[in-house]
Amino acid sequence: MLKAVKTKASRKTGKSFAIVASTYNLRYVDAMLRAAKAEILRAGGKVQIIRVPGAYEIPVVAARLASNSKLKTQNSKLSAIICLGVILRGATTHAQHIGEAVSNALVQIQIDHEVPVIHEVLLLENEQQAKERCLSKTHNRGTEAAQTALEMAWVMAAL
Repeated sequence: MLKAVKTKASRKTGKSFAIVASTYNLRYVDAMLRAAKAEILRAGGKVQIIRVPGAYEIPVVAARLASNSKLKTQNSKLSAIICLGVILRGATTHAQHIGEAVSNALVQIQIDHEVPVIHEVLLLENEQQAKERCLSKTHNRGTEAAQTALEMAWVMAAL
């Protein structure tokens, strides 16, 4: 029988999280990163931040973190990995290929290593969409990513 998962309101965590964030489209990614970090810290979690050049480089770092996490003791294991990036479509299909490759890799990492990988590598049509999803005070995908990571940490701990 599984343990009951605590309600969101009653949760405080000492759990550890990693955020892998690209430096490409820095303005948007940094806004998501600040929001995600603040949300994790507000919940009492610990955060490790790793920067990579672009979205395509995120999966290899996430895989290394997930692999290393399996080797650690239960007390120091990563509870989730949050991946943040912004890909803006251009005139070619390059952005689509990058987005699909990253998505496929991230899902495989979480399945192979049984560590939640929160996918907020956004494939967006234009800068207006990036502003709406990354720079808004009321709607920030970084905050949502951190909330999902916190929720998944509790779900996985209950299994």
